Amino acid sequence: MTWWQILLIILAVILVLLVVLYFVGSKMQRKQAVSQEQMDAMKQTLSMLIIDKKKMKLKDANLPDMVLQQTPKYMRRMKMPFVKAKVGPRIMTLIADPKVYEIIPVKKEVKAVVSGIYITEIKSVRGGAIPAPPKKKGFFARFKKDKSVKNTTAEKTESKGKKNK
Repeated sequence: MTWWQILLIILAVILVLLVVLYFVGSKMQRKQAVSQEQMDAMKQTLSMLIIDKKKMKLKDANLPDMVLQQTPKYMRRMKMPFVKAKVGPRIMTLIADPKVYEIIPVKKEVKAVVSGIYITEIKSVRGGAIPAPPKKKGFFARFKKDKSVKNTTAEKTESKGKKNK
């Protein structure tokens, strides 16, 4: 085989993979649109007291068996954001949207939009404004901070040594 035949085979395989990914992606996009419509139809605003929030596996969250059976198998092994909240007289375990999970305050009363057992957004927080999500630092920003901390500790040790002499 010559090099151009090998190149044609590789290009054909890549083309087939791209076509398969396109059709799988469009199918998943349609499924997500249908599920989003269902969530919008079922959403309701509830007032709840947030007791605790954790990221844990679906099996460890003490959810009903029906919920475990309906979730896809790959989701059962993933860690998900769970919120333990008191809704009315009952204490419930709810699943939070990852964006909402970051801003949910613990030990505060919250008005949230809930669809089934899924918290989709926060309307308001009693006793203050909705806290802004903490900004995540980039990889290099964290690295620069570590250097500055090391430099300040090095300067302190040098200044102590000068005072003693």
